[in-house]
Amino acid sequence: MPETVTGPVAELGATLMHEHVFGLSPEILWNWPDIPEGWDLETRAREAAAKLDALKAAGIDTVVDLTVVGLGRYVPAVQRVAELTSVTIVAATGLYTYDALPPYFGNRGPGSLFGGPDRLAEFFVRDLTEGIGRTGVKAAMLKCASDRQGMTDGCRRVFRAVAEAHLATGAPITTHSNSASKGGLEQQKLLASLGVDPGRVVIGHAGDSTDLAYLEELVANGSYLGMDRFGIDTICPFDDRVAVVAAMCERGHAGRMVLGHDSYCFNDRFDAAVVRRRHPRYHLLHISQDVLPALRARGVTEEQIHQMLVGNPRRIFG
Repeated sequence: MPETVTGPVAELGATLMHEHVFGLSPEILWNWPDIPEGWDLETRAREAAAKLDALKAAGIDTVVDLTVVGLGRYVPAVQRVAELTSVTIVAATGLYTYDALPPYFGNRGPGSLFGGPDRLAEFFVRDLTEGIGRTGVKAAMLKCASDRQGMTDGCRRVFRAVAEAHLATGAPITTHSNSASKGGLEQQKLLASLGVDPGRVVIGHAGDSTDLAYLEELVANGSYLGMDRFGIDTICPFDDRVAVVAAMCERGHAGRMVLGHDSYCFNDRFDAAVVRRRHPRYHLLHISQDVLPALRARGVTEEQIHQMLVGNPRRIFG
């Protein structure tokens, strides 16, 4: 049974595979607690729970919270949200960087100033098997990232550690990829060389691309496609995102796509007013309210929608 913030569950139900509850900047909050965004755990937890309850009312049962180290992961706050909402929350482990590692890891391990063993995989395995910090919450998914910079030395170390943790635990992997540079292919190649079955990998942000040949290649290699930035129209417009998912369904690939927004209930790293103005549909209800009706209008069947929201997440965590 998949692990969640409140313990293992038998069924995830309809699942958004790439979301975030909180994105926090710990050193800012520690040193300037009076920032305009403000952080009060109970207040923000209740706000997040209300957003998730609205999502539940719209037909979504589970969100996968892909906030890992590098994005301000603070699991005690997510635990409080889980106590307040009927939505199931799945936690992740991994490390988010496009380039260099945080100094704690960058100054240790192979190729670093001081050398020594690479402890990344050890930390990831601990999160998956024992729990994150002292919370007892077990992660259920691994996350790694590369972007337009390509597979830097720091990214490569994270991918190697994620592969090692995957092979030790069986936990599925999701990535942040740069579709403009077809970065998912490089990610697949590296992970496969490390012994990872591409069928256990979600190539995140594949939905930023309108290049069907690129997406077909990712699928042919065996991975799932993260069509997971609905609402971020400045990267890829709404109509294009919908058209690509519909086209891939028509080509028989509903069994290889998962959906999401990459949205946050609260994120202090961006000005919320600016985000709302530039991305008015960037919120948790966008898929339920706008995307699914648009897909149906383009001929995507209820069976295919169920596959993307229910069947594929079940297989990924199975």
